[in-house]
Amino acid sequence: MIQYLLLGIVQGVTEFLPVSSSGHLALVEWLLGFDPPGVLLETCLHLGTVAAVIVVFRSDIADLFRALTHRGTLERRKEIGFLIVATIPIVVVGFLARGRIDEAFASLRLMGIGWLVVGLLLLFVDRAARRSRKRLPAFVDAVVIGAAQAASLLPGFSRSGLTISAGVLRGIDSGKAVRFSFLLSIPALVGAAVLNLAEMGASGGLGHVEWYGVLLGAGAAFLIGLGAARVLLSVVARGQFWVFGIYSILVGAAAVVWGGA
Repeated sequence: MIQYLLLGIVQGVTEFLPVSSSGHLALVEWLLGFDPPGVLLETCLHLGTVAAVIVVFRSDIADLFRALTHRGTLERRKEIGFLIVATIPIVVVGFLARGRIDEAFASLRLMGIGWLVVGLLLLFVDRAARRSRKRLPAFVDAVVIGAAQAASLLPGFSRSGLTISAGVLRGIDSGKAVRFSFLLSIPALVGAAVLNLAEMGASGGLGHVEWYGVLLGAGAAFLIGLGAARVLLSVVARGQFWVFGIYSILVGAAAVVWGGA
């Protein structure tokens, strides 16, 4: 049970911070020698943090649903369209390269390279964030951010780190970029979770699972995620992306050295 709880805490912290939650989960599992039940645990952990995203951004989500009625604004209707556009790349890449992506997470060195790349990118974005002034993404911005989200399927490449960086580099205000990034995570993570659970159910993979541990981990991911989201929003408000950049570089360098040993 302790392993499930620890992985839930790791997921809750790292899903919101731009440091790659999937990479950290794989790293912690490797360090613990823990073999979780297929992709089921990671799927449920992601659902836990999706629930945290919904709670933290509930007002924004309500505004988007309201946009589908006569009370909605044109600005919010456009945002819905941009979220759909930005979701398409990860759906296509995830469908075409799913098996190869899963195999790549077996390499600690590849994860380390991903952390290094994202760390350097965050250091660069730290300066760019001070000049970003756009309010909301435009169509081209949505395409770029969507491509960045698709790239985050690679080991060590943080979804939030890449999507927020892409938004800021396109000139979007960092706070708005964070908001768009996490609204964008909802359809991607929920869609992947539904697909994984459907496949496991069809293959009989949901039997003989330690559900208490899985649910414990998901609950921890949700509760810790609520706090981590507020930390990220606070750090972004102060424009301190460099903190995550340095952390990612240090973890990436250690993973590359360790993976090559």
